[in-house]
Amino acid sequence: MRISRLFVSLLAAGLMGGAAAQSLSPEEERIVALVKANSGQALVLLEKAVNINSGTMNHNGVREVGKVFRAELDQLGFKTQWIDMPKKMQRAGHLVATREGKQGKRVLMIGHLDTVFEANSPMQKWQRQGERASGQGVNDMKGGDVIIIEALRALHAAGALDNTTISVIFTGDEENAGDPKEVSRREMINLAKRSDVALAFEATELDKNGKATGTVGRRSSTSWKLEVTGKQGHSSGIFNAHAGYGAVYETARILDAFRQQLQEPNLTFSPGLILGGTEVTYEGAAAKGTAFGKSNVIAKSALVKGDLRFLTPEQGEQARTRMRSIVAQSLPGTSAEIRFEDGYPPMAPTEGNLKVLEMYSKASADAGLGPIAALPPGLRGAGDVQFVAPHVDSLDGLGATGKGAHAPGEDLDVRSIEYGAIRTAVLLYRLTR
Repeated sequence: MRISRLFVSLLAAGLMGGAAAQSLSPEEERIVALVKANSGQALVLLEKAVNINSGTMNHNGVREVGKVFRAELDQLGFKTQWIDMPKKMQRAGHLVATREGKQGKRVLMIGHLDTVFEANSPMQKWQRQGERASGQGVNDMKGGDVIIIEALRALHAAGALDNTTISVIFTGDEENAGDPKEVSRREMINLAKRSDVALAFEATELDKNGKATGTVGRRSSTSWKLEVTGKQGHSSGIFNAHAGYGAVYETARILDAFRQQLQEPNLTFSPGLILGGTEVTYEGAAAKGTAFGKSNVIAKSALVKGDLRFLTPEQGEQARTRMRSIVAQSLPGTSAEIRFEDGYPPMAPTEGNLKVLEMYSKASADAGLGPIAALPPGLRGAGDVQFVAPHVDSLDGLGATGKGAHAPGEDLDVRSIEYGAIRTAVLLYRLTR
């Protein structure tokens, strides 16, 4: 499979970064020194952002965090604006910052302001213990947002932002993207189409040896709904020509056929909810339902809600085609229909993404922080970078390093803010020369 060969070469490129390392230029050394000099204030900025609850549905909180970072970007010479979403979408909007120049590559930097911790969650404010700090969204991904700011701050102080084209977007709904996606991600996609490279700052994942990785591929997030119908009747007649097999047996056949026939690398299909009986109801907004049935009655209805993830559009279309074919092979007395709803598109590990990682790995190695290898795509969930990856060479996972994202006690290694800002600043300097 072509993706597999690409990924092997990608791993080799990441691991070779250290071997080919060269020293930083005098200007790059100055930029690194500027990052280090401001590391204490970077943590003050992070603490301020973490102590504002910004759950996706806490629109005021999301906007408040946006104001914090907007003020920083204004000081760095960016033109900033808040992009509101239509009221019916029930999302806070996005912060966009741009600067125009004619030098080097055009770079898009992606972060998000929201967290999974809504306003009714027990507020976990910033707490620091030695080299660890905890708080809501501290690594997912306010830490990544601060890395963006600090890298840009160092470049600005060195005069290295002059005549560059850099765009920054901090979305307000990454954890629960507003629908329709064509609206909620329109500005991000437009920025990507005017860029040469996209860098996203979700948390840096560590490999089994504790070394930082980069994300060149992320699988899609697609949902599916299976609805099955059988003939209601007395249970004593099940399997005969008149009664057939009923909705529950047909559902079991379909799901087991998925399990047996579809498994392959980077493809998963998980049934997350199943209802079956004489009558079923389902509330999509609440993701819950009811089922009524009796043991002596053949089930008339069944419903399954599931998740489908794949690495390339081609793999996704092949999976959907095979799933539809399995569904169509109905047991006697039953019928079924499956429908798919695309969420986040896949980010395939392309040659272009591979080259961006190679540059990032070299920047890290040259700065004395070690090479960066690729994270296997199956180890990450969906993220905003996937909306831009079809349009521009992309790299994700440039953010902070921490543990327990999306859970009480979420934390980070505070040193990863400085490390991430150094890597990013050197990479940006090289991209924009």
